Amino acid sequence: MVRGGAARLNAKRQEINDLNVFPIPDGDTGDNMYMTIQAGCDSAGATLGEMAGAAARGMLMGARGNSGVILSRIFAGIAKGLEGKENATLKEFAAAMQAGVEESYKAVSEPVEGTILTVLREGVAGAAECADAPEGPDDILAYFDRLIPEMGKSLAHTPELLEVLARAGVVDSGGAGLVAITEGMRDALMGIEADYSDGPAAPAAHKVDLDSFTSESVLEFGYCTEFILRLQSSKVDLATFDESVISQWLAANGESLVFFREGSMIKVHVHTFTPGEILNHCQQWGEFLTIKIENMTLQHHENHMESAIPKVRKRYGVVAVATGDGMVEMFRESGADVVIEGGQTMNPPVQSFIGAFEKIGAETIFVLPDNSNILLTAQQAAAMYDKSDIRVIPCKTLGEGYYALANLDLSADSADEIERTLTEAIKEVTTGMVSRAIRDTDKVKEGDYIGISGKDILSDSPDRVVALVKLAEVLGAAGKDVIMVFTGQGVPNPGAELTRCFTDAEVIIRDGGQPVYDYLLILL
Repeated sequence: MVRGGAARLNAKRQEINDLNVFPIPDGDTGDNMYMTIQAGCDSAGATLGEMAGAAARGMLMGARGNSGVILSRIFAGIAKGLEGKENATLKEFAAAMQAGVEESYKAVSEPVEGTILTVLREGVAGAAECADAPEGPDDILAYFDRLIPEMGKSLAHTPELLEVLARAGVVDSGGAGLVAITEGMRDALMGIEADYSDGPAAPAAHKVDLDSFTSESVLEFGYCTEFILRLQSSKVDLATFDESVISQWLAANGESLVFFREGSMIKVHVHTFTPGEILNHCQQWGEFLTIKIENMTLQHHENHMESAIPKVRKRYGVVAVATGDGMVEMFRESGADVVIEGGQTMNPPVQSFIGAFEKIGAETIFVLPDNSNILLTAQQAAAMYDKSDIRVIPCKTLGEGYYALANLDLSADSADEIERTLTEAIKEVTTGMVSRAIRDTDKVKEGDYIGISGKDILSDSPDRVVALVKLAEVLGAAGKDVIMVFTGQGVPNPGAELTRCFTDAEVIIRDGGQPVYDYLLILL
């Protein structure tokens, strides 16, 4: 059913991508949802409950963007409802769907109606009465026959709940993606086979130069060793086994340990100079499902790592999210330990944040997202990671992230004080973006340049510089001390026009190289 859902979503990815609430690309909802569900497609489990749990865990680790995180939580709720079950009655399945509703709402701090949440909730509520019908072989199909139209009805009403959808003349993209997934799940129940694998290509693997580690080289950093161990009932009592006996031994015999158990599976990431000893020791409790071992000294020479493994655990670290060569370099120069590349059209997954946390290894790590989609992903990663105190600053633009980093004072007395300072600082900065419209709306012509701040379109012009100046005027640039602009890929410098129009402000122009947005405006 998950694979069927992925296949139907894949067929409609571009259509869903085009359902943006702004007339510019805004997160690629179809791609994000597809990559999330695809991460659960190859999961394995011996029972219905195990399969549901494994698929949900795969989606969680591959979740991208706001829509992807919510989708992963829907399936996490379904998995909770089916936990421990070899099979399920229609009533139990309907209850699991309701658990998906509850789990997805809990994942969002301020749920907004007129979104994927509404489509799921109203669809499940509308199909609930089918669960009271007498049991029979076709009841599950009857449930989906009711669920899909109810979701479709809810989706059609989303513009009535969100003004921004009504203005753009579209329905909610996340809700549309969920309807497609549900249609694909029903296809699978009917025996319709579809290929789910033809999706967004994964990043090309880096070709390692094996000659960078010669017969004279010294193993400086050990091996990055990762595996999934399936506990075996022939070796342990699954009901009473305490996995801490494994984690404590690994902590004493390795570094940078990431360890968690899900049912009978144990996932391990550890740095060690003797991976064979690690594997031999752990095999006494189960058998391996996957194993990956990489020479970190070779990785270091190939520039896979920005720094050596820290020998001393430092007090504070910073993870920032940015897109564009100039923006990434600027964040690094300003003190970010790790810069995750991501933005409106390439939301990084949860695993990217967890990898960054592991790499830094500080006692407290501050995270600076660059849009609202990534903010939710970062919060999800923070909730999963327990080796450091993760503080996600609620930045929703590149400008806020930049200003937060500029105000970072790591000499403060406590992490709480730093978090308060950064959270207050981003309230002082005003940001806006200029990009080209990709469709007509009641206010904008396709091909025009529009100036945006938050969720509002504040300027519109066939000329990008004019759109920028108008945006700056509306945002009060005349009363600001500093006007900073990051230019996008191949975009002309607007400095002369801004200096002419705003004579009392210092105008700073930097090459950001960011995609999507021609100009990123920061007013201080």
